[in-house]
Amino acid sequence: MKPSVKLVFSVDAIFPPLTGIGRYAYELATRLPRFEQVEELRLLDMFRWRQTVPGLQDQASGQPVPWSSRWQGQVRQALASRHWAVEVYDRVSERRRRQMLRQANGFVYHSPNYFLAAHDGPSVATVHDLSLRRFPQMHPSARRRYFDLAFERSLQRAAMLITDSEAVRQELITDYGVAPERVKAVHLGVDPVFRPRPAAELRPVLDRLGLTQGRYTLAVATLEPRKKLDQLMRAYAQLPTALRATYPLVLTGAPGWLNTSMQALIEQARAQGWLHYLGFVPQADLPSVYAGAHAYAMTSIYEGFGLPMLEAMACGVPVLTSTLSCMPEVAGGAALLANPDDLDELRQQLERLLTDHAWREAAVSRGLARAKELSWDRCVAETVAVYQAIA
Repeated sequence: MKPSVKLVFSVDAIFPPLTGIGRYAYELATRLPRFEQVEELRLLDMFRWRQTVPGLQDQASGQPVPWSSRWQGQVRQALASRHWAVEVYDRVSERRRRQMLRQANGFVYHSPNYFLAAHDGPSVATVHDLSLRRFPQMHPSARRRYFDLAFERSLQRAAMLITDSEAVRQELITDYGVAPERVKAVHLGVDPVFRPRPAAELRPVLDRLGLTQGRYTLAVATLEPRKKLDQLMRAYAQLPTALRATYPLVLTGAPGWLNTSMQALIEQARAQGWLHYLGFVPQADLPSVYAGAHAYAMTSIYEGFGLPMLEAMACGVPVLTSTLSCMPEVAGGAALLANPDDLDELRQQLERLLTDHAWREAAVSRGLARAKELSWDRCVAETVAVYQAIA
């Protein structure tokens, strides 16, 4: 029988708006206490210990996030875009977290967000993707600077590393020479809240957002270059006019970065009447927005996992995704594939996504089955097994 574990878990990635890494950290932090193998759990948030997971009530209930939490998130995002701020943060964080972790002798320390502070006990870091190394031009320079300062140092400190997919695991082994036995791929999960829903249940949310059930194609993504939303819009613009009118493209996600040309395409498509940009949609509304879609498109050039694709499948929505990176691995044969840089292929597959009724019916069944295989409880159980292996 494997030993129980005392665990320090970092929760500083959990702040509004809750996007990919924040969602991963939140799901682990809220589920870890249910596992009897975790004897004691301590939550490390920036430079203080927390008694509860940040924003727990807000995320679970769908209530508005308090002004203080929104303000803290906005300040952190603003500082993360400045070179001097990330360099100061690195120095202060190294010193302060080292002091705090000295209070956790005998604990495993897990950072779900790439970077590890020095710790006398065993440490685990989750590396979600290597886009900063492979596509540095697609990230703000201050973010690249912090990655250069802290990432390889964290790799050296980690007893084990977790990746979201086998694709990223292989990249760590190839790009950084990490020994294969030190890297474990643990697929993310999908929350049961993402499921097919009857029309009456969808109507309040869709009416408020100006959407009609079954009459739009959805894309959920931060407006940043590697999501290739510009290519998605260009391909969509080439679809027959009647098809675009019947199934307009709906974009939702955080504002992102390096997206001036993308914003111009959004405005042009909105003026033509076949695109709606909703901005950031609250977590409480997302399951209905997914479930109301006719189709879902995720055309990233690179992802660590591609969680929105899995959430769409769980809602019974046919999916088109990319041939690149980890997307075929995660889709598991349940989605159409297209190279986002091949505009003609992308347009053809979009048209099939919207109109091939036989394929769509089969895709719904395959997608629901794939989503059922990947739960958050399975993800946490496999993560706890990593803790036990190094405790």
